[in-house]
Amino acid sequence: MSLITDRLSTYRPTNAIEQEVALAEIMQQIILFALARTDFFERAMFHGGTCLRIFWNLRRFSEDLDFVLKTPSSDFVWKPYLDAVLNECNAFGIDLEVRDRAQATGAVKSAFLKTNSIGKLLVASLPHARNSAQKIAVKVEIDTHPPDGADGESRFLIFPGPAAVTVQTLPSSFAGKIHALLCRKYIKGRDWFDLLWYAERGIQPNLALCRSAIHQVGPWQGQATEVTNPWLTDRLAEKVRSIDWSKARIDVARFLTASDQRGIEIWSEALFIDAVDRLRRSWSV
Repeated sequence: MSLITDRLSTYRPTNAIEQEVALAEIMQQIILFALARTDFFERAMFHGGTCLRIFWNLRRFSEDLDFVLKTPSSDFVWKPYLDAVLNECNAFGIDLEVRDRAQATGAVKSAFLKTNSIGKLLVASLPHARNSAQKIAVKVEIDTHPPDGADGESRFLIFPGPAAVTVQTLPSSFAGKIHALLCRKYIKGRDWFDLLWYAERGIQPNLALCRSAIHQVGPWQGQATEVTNPWLTDRLAEKVRSIDWSKARIDVARFLTASDQRGIEIWSEALFIDAVDRLRRSWSV
């Protein structure tokens, strides 16, 4: 527990909410560490908001651990990997409840990991008051039939120990985010927070992966749509003009520190059209 206490101190949470999301992120890293000590990352890649947060310092917290198989397989099961996570957590003195949705149909396989061990053991040393019975929950998800074209690379955890994790490259990760922005059936402010992050860095998306994802799932599924960089920026601009930005701000606010929440006060159509225009210019170079 002293290792976890020391790690929590690096977050410097200013209130109970920030403390809770920091504890969840610590739990996420322990789960990643456990998975890395198996053959999991020979088969899968980590991606999504939590990946950006942990390995590229994205300034927002995230709830889930999202993975894709490198090679599609309907035979993937979470159980052997969840058993490894249970054993690793036990070594840290953390008791886990596991709910594996093994019977669920579809390509995405999910499991839910919950614990109140950390809260009970740390309650005396936490900087902010916390109900010791409150559970920390982490969902793990893997797409067993992802779109073709993703690239991966190795990145390294340092907490709770050194471990290599296979992650999607930033261009591939951005392709997945663009697909979510254009094809998700509801508005998720976190997606748009991430778009600003990518736009600031001038990341070029993996266009082959974009095409594959857009043709596989969403309103353009099965169509012969010619997905090009100009087509993507035009569709993003259309999406920007359709969004209620007050609702988008509400979605992302709870995943930001108090100081970072001030940055979303200026979210508007004009801001995101500017971001799309910056992408248009950087992609045309």
